[in-house]
Amino acid sequence: MSNTDTTDDVPGNPGQSMTPEAFDLALSELGWKASDFTRKAGIVANTAWRWRKGLVPIPEWVGEYLGAMLEIQRLHARFVAIKRPQ
Repeated sequence: MSNTDTTDDVPGNPGQSMTPEAFDLALSELGWKASDFTRKAGIVANTAWRWRKGLVPIPEWVGEYLGAMLEIQRLHARFVAIKRPQ
């Protein structure tokens, strides 16, 4: 990867740690609140709060999980969702 690569923060990039900003962006793109994520992932709400404040590093699995959810959302929009004329 080059120094100009901008995918370091993108959810789902194996081996890359996620920043609090990328975590919030992924949640926003999914239309989720942090509480939605913690419920779906089976973790306590305080954990996500500490990630968002940068108090503890975000584990690699979080980026992989959110990346997978974003990909499912993208595939659903492309192949399943009904597109209605405006």
